[in-house]
Amino acid sequence: MRESKSLPWSRCRRSRPAFVALALAWAPMAAADGVMDTLQVHGFLSQALVITDDNDFFGPSSSGEGSLKYTEIGANASFRPRHDVLVAAQVLSRRAGGDGSDARPALDYGVIDYQPYSDQQRTLGIQLGRFKNPFGFYNQTRDVAFTRPSILLPQSIYFDRTRSLGLSADGVSLYAEERMQHGTLRFTGGVGTPTTRDLDSQLYPAHLGMDVSGSTSSIAQLRYEHAGGRFTAALSAADVNLDLGLGPHEGELNFQPWILSLQYDKERWAVTGEFALRQVSTTDTGPLPGSEVTGESWYVQYTRRFFDDWQWLVRYDSLVSDRDDRSGRAYEAQGRGPAHARYADDLTFGLQWRVNPRVLVAAEYHHIDGTGWLPLRDEPDPADTQRSWNMVLFQLSLRF
Repeated sequence: MRESKSLPWSRCRRSRPAFVALALAWAPMAAADGVMDTLQVHGFLSQALVITDDNDFFGPSSSGEGSLKYTEIGANASFRPRHDVLVAAQVLSRRAGGDGSDARPALDYGVIDYQPYSDQQRTLGIQLGRFKNPFGFYNQTRDVAFTRPSILLPQSIYFDRTRSLGLSADGVSLYAEERMQHGTLRFTGGVGTPTTRDLDSQLYPAHLGMDVSGSTSSIAQLRYEHAGGRFTAALSAADVNLDLGLGPHEGELNFQPWILSLQYDKERWAVTGEFALRQVSTTDTGPLPGSEVTGESWYVQYTRRFFDDWQWLVRYDSLVSDRDDRSGRAYEAQGRGPAHARYADDLTFGLQWRVNPRVLVAAEYHHIDGTGWLPLRDEPDPADTQRSWNMVLFQLSLRF
């Protein structure tokens, strides 16, 4: 996800609100030194159609001819004011259901990346700004459809309803890379304040009026790639803290996920699996009592490439919100909602066609038992949802 000084920047995905001011401050120096030749600008656009038989997902997908309220438009840029400094940022407009207010362009990432040391064997670097959180295999590039194996990532690990929380943080990130004879070892760790855009109504029902804001949090990942990526293993961990406000009442939420990621890639086919334990604890916040639960998430995925530009996928994805109440029956007995709101098992079949390097067409089918990851924005009353439901998605993606 980052480069050495000797390699051209092509895959960096990081961030910071101060990026614009810093870029403007450096522009005269960059122009004077001719380093504006290092400027790179890229963009992408994705539009999806979502159709469900029951339960809405990303808009009114269960009525009429489905929902077109899943759109992603982004543009990113980078340049080098010095050979060991990279300035990069991306602005993203993303609509995923709702009333469209979340489609306002926002800074997705923006960083100043400084590499004090880099040679053929190792790289050390630091990033200041809004950086992408390093967890799992897909989080740091999840907004670009061309980097995803499917239209929707496994929702048990990469929640779309709380996407902003896991996406990025404002602070400082350190990274190191050691290139060995048979593989590469990478470490990334960061401290900062998580982004919480539109998180209020996704964590809690909108009628409560809960205010959610980020507090100092940390995240780290250790990743090993063997034989040029034939085998990859990663361990990610985080300590995420949020401040809660409900009228005059204040509280806290702490989220501690551990994620083990494994992949074996044989060029034409690949097997990928990730397993996560998620501990979530909250303090009393006014009328809402505190709680502490440990959730469990995992998926196994098989992808097969054929005809050079086609790929199909099959995946089984499982989510349990509380390991001590896997069926959700105790949750329902307490009158807190339907049992199926506490889990979700998703069987997915997908197909991708890369028409050319700039155009991607994809389709996929989901059969889901449970509603554990349904966005509250689309289904604000869990009692109105159906336990068993089906979803079909079609997506056209462009990049330049």
